[in-house]
Amino acid sequence: MLTLGNRGRGFESLSLRQINKMNLNFKTSLAKNYKSPSQIIRILTEDWVNNNAYCPNCGNITLSESRNNKPVSDFICPDCKEVYELKSKKDKFGKKIVNGAYSTMIERLLDNNNPNFFLLNYDSLNLKVLNLFVIPKHFFIPEIIEKRKALSQTARRAGWIGCNILLESIPNTGKIFFIRNCRAESKDRVLSEWKRTLFLKEEKVTSAKGWLLDIMKCIEKLDDKTFTLDNIYAFENILQKKHPDNKHIKDKIRQQLQILRDKGYIKFVRRGHYQVV
Repeated sequence: MLTLGNRGRGFESLSLRQINKMNLNFKTSLAKNYKSPSQIIRILTEDWVNNNAYCPNCGNITLSESRNNKPVSDFICPDCKEVYELKSKKDKFGKKIVNGAYSTMIERLLDNNNPNFFLLNYDSLNLKVLNLFVIPKHFFIPEIIEKRKALSQTARRAGWIGCNILLESIPNTGKIFFIRNCRAESKDRVLSEWKRTLFLKEEKVTSAKGWLLDIMKCIEKLDDKTFTLDNIYAFENILQKKHPDNKHIKDKIRQQLQILRDKGYIKFVRRGHYQVV
């Protein structure tokens, strides 16, 4: 049986075309002529996406591979033109995701031409998909991109500066699962969860979007569908540290809750009480 060692790393993405017919196994025969673990997983995951993926934005069951001389493998929806970058990992994704050049990532974020991310984790022994989730691009702001140290002068790419994506800074609603522990989510649910946060696309100013994401994270930390204004006020000190120039944190909290209410993310129950929709 073809297996991958600890070095296995490539691209990932996953999706389901028909839930009851989904095959999570990779087509291992495609990689029989490859030796490098990274090449093997790239070939297998790209093929899997080509044959199983669908667009979570519009539901199109076909995603086209589109390299266009790019250093990464992207997929594009031929209907809505949403682009998806794939990353794969043998183990579950942790707090950070290693990405490419810092300057390029920041430039793409500011120009709003960054891709959505498919993150896939796989079983390296049995060569099958374990988990796949997508992070919509409207959850990405410069604050979640961590600048790494420049490569040493002795390195082949001396001075090059990479970056990490701070996965822990993204609300759980921005991590939409297609496959969770080898179980496929329904396509209706995936599309519904995608649409739920599309209002973030309307926020053109990154600082405004950052505030909304912060409040969404605070709500999730409460781990309850219902919460009070005082519950969110409890995060005042944390939010103050993140936004030191803002001297009216409680006012800002109320403002963000009103926006989330108007966008249908939460609903007002009664004075000072809210519920996650």
